[in-house]
Formats: sequence, structure tokens, C-alpha cells
Amino acid sequence: MTMGLGFLKKSGLKLPGLLFALTFLILTLGIFPESVTGTTVKQRLTTLPEVDVIWKNFYQSMGLYGFFNPESGNFSDGFGRLLMIFIGILLLFLAIKKKFEPLLLIPIGFGCILSNIPMAGISTEGGILYYVYKVGIETGVFPLIIFMGVGAMTDFGPMLANPKTALLGGAAQFGIFTTLIGALALSHYVDGINFDLFDASSIAIIGGADGPTAIFLASRLSPDLLGSIAVAAYSYMALVPIIQPPIMRALTTEEERKIQMKQMRFVGKTEKIVFPLTVLALCILLLPSAAPLIGFFMFGNLLREAGVVERLSDTVQNALINIVTIFLGLGVGTKLSSDKFLNLETLGILFLGAIAFSIGTASGVLMAKLMNLFIKEKINPLIGSAGVSAVPMAARVSNTEGLKSDPGNYLLMHAMGPNVSGVIGSAVAAGVLLTLKSL
Repeated sequence: MTMGLGFLKKSGLKLPGLLFALTFLILTLGIFPESVTGTTVKQRLTTLPEVDVIWKNFYQSMGLYGFFNPESGNFSDGFGRLLMIFIGILLLFLAIKKKFEPLLLIPIGFGCILSNIPMAGISTEGGILYYVYKVGIETGVFPLIIFMGVGAMTDFGPMLANPKTALLGGAAQFGIFTTLIGALALSHYVDGINFDLFDASSIAIIGGADGPTAIFLASRLSPDLLGSIAVAAYSYMALVPIIQPPIMRALTTEEERKIQMKQMRFVGKTEKIVFPLTVLALCILLLPSAAPLIGFFMFGNLLREAGVVERLSDTVQNALINIVTIFLGLGVGTKLSSDKFLNLETLGILFLGAIAFSIGTASGVLMAKLMNLFIKEKINPLIGSAGVSAVPMAARVSNTEGLKSDPGNYLLMHAMGPNVSGVIGSAVAAGVLLTLKSL
């Protein structure tokens, strides 16, 4: 009591005034309860519901009830959510235990779990992940920022030192356009799969092995398939060391795998600064639809090569790309709902993604073999597989396979040429596919 009076004195409130205010409030609640709460206060204070009613209300607010008794009665809103939570846990397992693209699969898996919690509303309008998706992915902001970060981490020196290798990166995009045709054919001949031209284009870009590009294109052309496409793209990127080597060995001879390439020339600073500006100029003139991807990629690279904005370059390469990666993954996870994922079309996407990736790998190797028929300084065909833009994993696989045939044959820097050109190639391919929106 003494403490309460002391507080009143310090706060400057007079006791009679406080008592008057409290009395007025009590009378108001008693006389005009509807004006305050819409229901009588006497009911709220004195009428308690039965215990069974309280228990029933509590039970109906539990996640278990939501899983097995969804209001809509649909499988996708009930037990389907539970299955998707297990799929989210599976993605976490693959990312943590097997190290399958953990930077993206951990946020995607956790976003999948959060989005499928019944009655939580995390991914519906008003929920935080709903706005993460709307602001960052539907607008294309997050993939472009990540592309800027990738550009800041990319060294075009190996490609500039041996420009012929850029053709290998271009050839590896052949898998994208063949898979587009395959997706349309699959939709035509398989019941339960209905891919239109936009869907087929979004699926085909998986062959570029470039996650941000796949997400950007899918968000523009086929947002309903975004979750499945993102999971497929990053899964196949993680499986590069498993998928590519058998294809590489099947298409090359032992002698070809032993081809040693000469030391690359030095690439000066001026060349590295002029290159991103030149690529951007060509994009402006020839393919403006690819300008968002190419523009942000080259801007990030210019920050790296300019040498006068180390703080900006470091931020883009580290803090910014890491923050955006977290929200990109969580946002993609919101599209992993059972009605969109647990269907025959998802299996079709996974199948077509594997085909696209395999064709892209084979195309790069075969292009290198073709080029060797016309040039004096031979190219080791193994580096052709690095044309898919899984940087730098695909280049490491090429190097590893070369070392198996010749322990002294180091191909890593040579393979980085087609590897970084593949990033540009996949962005160009995405730009070409985006032109379909105007049809």
C-alpha cells in the first residue's frame, strides 16, 4: 500500500482524482458494456463455460485436430500437411547430414515445416512468410540480389584467358531447350501431367543448374510450381559429383581425359573491368529481357574488379547474400504445400530436371570433342561438363576426373572458364524464355 501511494506521489496523480476515474470506468462498464466490448461484462466475468466446452475448444485449436479434421475436409489441408512436414524434415536431413546445398535446403526445409502448420497462418495473408514471399520472391528481388552476390564472387579471368571455353558454357544450355520440348511431350502423353509452355520453360531452366535463375524464372512464369522447381534445382546441384562423372567417362576415352592444357595467360585489370560493361551493353542491345539477371550479375562483378569499393564488394559477397539467402529459402518453403507438391507433376519435374541436367553435361563434353577437330591446342573434354553453372562444384568434378586419369593433370582453372560462362548462358536462356510472356 505504501509503495502504491509512493508511486502516486511520484507520478503526480492525486488519490481523489484516481478514485473518481476508477469509479467512472466501473459505472461505464456496468451501464454500457456493449459500447466497450460488444458483450455484457457480467457475462464475461460471472458466466464460465462448461469444462467439456473449454476442453473441446482447446482440442479443436490443437495441431493434431487440424491434421486429422481440417475444416475444408480436403486431404491437402489435413494429413497432407503432416506429410509435407516430414518432407521438410527430410530436406533438413539431406542438408545437415549429407551436406546437400545446406545454405538453401535448410531454410527451404524449415520454411516448408512452418508453412504446413495447421491454423498457424504463417504463410497465408497476414503471416510473416506470406509477405517474405510477396516482397522478395514474387517481385524477383531476392534472386536478383543473390545474383549480384554471385557476380561479386566470380572471377572471369579463366574465361577471358581462353575465350574458346565460353562456347562450352553455351553448349551446356542445350539441355534447357531440349527439356522444354520434353516437358510439353510428357504433358501430352501422360495423364495427370498438364504443363503449358510457361510451366515447361520454368522446368527446363533446371538444366542450367542455377538455383537463383530457376527461382526467378519460375516466379515469373509458373509460381505454383516454384517449390518443386527450386527443390529439384538445388537437389541436382548438390548431386553434381554423383550425376556427372558417369556421363563424362561414357563420352570420353582415356586418352582424351589425359589431355593436358597449357598454362593460361595473365588477364589484366582493365580487361576484367571492361568485360562486365561489354556484356551488359550486348544485353541491352540484343536481349533486354535478360537485363535484370545479367545486369545485377555484372554489377556485382564490377564491384569486385573495380578495386575501389572493397566495403561494398565484401558486403555483397558475404553479409547481404547470406541474409537474402535465408529469406529466399524460407519464402520458397511457403510454396511447398501438399496440394502443389504431392502430385504426379512433381515427379515429372524431378524426372525432367534430371534429364535436363544430364543433357547439359553431355552437350558440354561433346562440344569440346567437336572443337578439338578444328583447333591445334586441344581442349580436355572433361572441362565441357563444367558448362552447367553449378559454380564451382562442376569445375571441381572436372578436375577430379582429370586427376584420376593423370595425377599431374590439374584442370580446375581451365574448367572455371566454361563454369562461369555457364552462369551467363543460363541467364541468357532465362531471358529468351521470358520473352514467351509476350506471346
